[in-house]
Amino acid sequence: MYTARPPAILRLLLPGRLWRMPTTRKVLYLTFDDGPIPEVTPWVLDQLRAYNARGTFFVVGDNAQRHPTLLARIRTEGHAVGNHTWHHLKGTRSAHSTYLRDVLRAQVLTGTRLFRPPYGRMTRSQVKALAPRFDIVMWDVLSADFDTTVSPEQCLRNTISNARPGSIIVFHDSLKAEARLRHALPHALAHFAQAGYTFEALPEDGLTALRK
Repeated sequence: MYTARPPAILRLLLPGRLWRMPTTRKVLYLTFDDGPIPEVTPWVLDQLRAYNARGTFFVVGDNAQRHPTLLARIRTEGHAVGNHTWHHLKGTRSAHSTYLRDVLRAQVLTGTRLFRPPYGRMTRSQVKALAPRFDIVMWDVLSADFDTTVSPEQCLRNTISNARPGSIIVFHDSLKAEARLRHALPHALAHFAQAGYTFEALPEDGLTALRK
């Protein structure tokens, strides 16, 4: 069960994570999980380039290793890279040591302070172990493009209805999300650009002071 915008109580129950950038500027932070893959990621990059937008790609290490040219293109075009583990592990279903090894293996490729746990799930011990080295990035808006029961139009409405200055918005450059992403992303870019928003990447070198 999930909501497009995480409830305030969840943010209080899960401290030490970044949910939204603290700003009143009309800026949004588009993030893309689970890639890079050749079927979807190049298209996402083309859409962002059309709006001079910068995004943050939380890559799965296994995908990044298999598609190094895509990882290089992400960075060459001015986007940020985040760590999303090597095998897309759910922390609450993984042994502590297994999970940490998976994160650190992906870190060899990404070299970033940005980390997003797959499914948003981690144990307290995992958070404690990773927090000194990483900024744990969650989200302010969940587009729900990963949900095959959600229509492409509802995915767009989730994004437009809930985004606000500083929102960290989650999309997925994955085959599962592709049908909804291909509808929602270009329409969202057009809508928010028309409303005067810009799109920035999260800084890879540290966000600790900005957590809230």
